[in-house]
Amino acid sequence: MAYFNTVAIGTSAGGLKALTELLSHLPGDLPATVLVVQHLDPKHKSLIVELLQKHCRLKIKTAEDGEPAEPSVAYIAPPNKHLLLADGKISLSSSAFVHFSRPSIDLMFESVAASKEGNVIGVILTGSGSDGAMGIKAIKEKGGTTIAQDPDTAEHGSMPAAAIATGMVDFVLPLEGIAPAIITLINEGDGV
Repeated sequence: MAYFNTVAIGTSAGGLKALTELLSHLPGDLPATVLVVQHLDPKHKSLIVELLQKHCRLKIKTAEDGEPAEPSVAYIAPPNKHLLLADGKISLSSSAFVHFSRPSIDLMFESVAASKEGNVIGVILTGSGSDGAMGIKAIKEKGGTTIAQDPDTAEHGSMPAAAIATGMVDFVLPLEGIAPAIITLINEGDGV
């Protein structure tokens, strides 16, 4: 049984390319739920699920309110909705913007940390701003493991840099090193 059963990923500017690289290197039978917040323009229909599915073995789907969070599935937050996790179920919320964003990476990370205690891997990828930094802290304080993309390898380095600045990031890795680290953590616990 895998110790880590939830992988929470947050990204913003440059995120589609980074998510494609990361998710395409995870196995289709990953024994963990993957939750993804990518900041998206709410005024346009998002094709992110279709674009990612072309490259991934994991099932990629838009998160739906009230559905159970299953392993081997990557749930993408829909535009203009916060993605939260509570009691093993996905919850979507239209509550206030956080850091000018809805969906908010911080809110997703904080809900996952509260829901899963130490069984969470939190990942911050490319993006501008600081969304995710408070959430990384919440995951770490609840015993989870945290990963930030090396800002020097990110298309936009400010989000991973803000997460690193909290002092709560366990691993700073180039983008191509993140999927192998996730797989190792899930298979072997925290002994990467």
